[in-house]
Amino acid sequence: MSSGPGDSATTEGVSRSGNSFVGDLWVNFVRWNIKAVRNPFVLVVSLVQPIIFLVLFTQVFGQVATGAVNQGAADISYETYLVPAICMQVALAAAATSGVGLVNDIENGMFEKVLVSPMNRTAVFLGKTAAEVVRIAAQIGIIIGLGVLLGAEVATGVAGALGIMAVGILFSFWFTALSNTIAVLTKDQESTIIGANLLQFPLLFVSTAFLPLSVLPGWIQVVARFNPVTYGVDAARAIMLGRDVMTVVEVTAFGGIYDTLVPAIAVLLALAVAFGSVAVYMLQRASSANVQ
Repeated sequence: MSSGPGDSATTEGVSRSGNSFVGDLWVNFVRWNIKAVRNPFVLVVSLVQPIIFLVLFTQVFGQVATGAVNQGAADISYETYLVPAICMQVALAAAATSGVGLVNDIENGMFEKVLVSPMNRTAVFLGKTAAEVVRIAAQIGIIIGLGVLLGAEVATGVAGALGIMAVGILFSFWFTALSNTIAVLTKDQESTIIGANLLQFPLLFVSTAFLPLSVLPGWIQVVARFNPVTYGVDAARAIMLGRDVMTVVEVTAFGGIYDTLVPAIAVLLALAVAFGSVAVYMLQRASSANVQ
């Protein structure tokens, strides 16, 4: 079992349980799923906002935005263009609530009990994240189904829909880790919610989520090239359309759709590892003394 510098004093002399890494991960996966089922309000609220965005954006801005989307001889509906962006918004919204759940644990004393237990800190974080992954996959599936009802087309079929879910899950890892890091740092629900939401909407609007890069203002184009949302949306959109759509970096080595998927997935994996490592470090650093 791993042991961080902050918890060495509290775990010294503690007899380790017979649980394996997988066993610790499974216990936390089950616990967070039970907690989610007992509080369906969070599930519903994190899904309602993206649905409102999908319906309002396609109905209000659909005709205007379709012209901008189809510059360069493309021929797709705004519904088809927007669904991948809304899928990434679902992943962002669900990941933002992850830290709130951790703050609840801190406030009711459950987090302190976990810290003094012999469970592996990485397994604790991964078990919680895995439970949220199930929720995110289900919510993205609902958005894709609703998008199809509104007129969107998934060129790659059912396999493509599953691929978009996988991209959404990978995309959510870095923001889930960030949300949990904010929760450990602030130990306060309001601060965690404000911190996560403060980033969520600017990240969406300064990316290629709602309009192509070429029609965005110059300064937004610069920010969009470094925005993780751009890479998540472009990967999902490439699967949705079945072709290369990456415009923030020029890659031609892989051919077709893979010129978008390979660089986008590489960026998302790097972000997941970097932010996930920080989150695990913060959990290791936390001790029963500083989570009062």
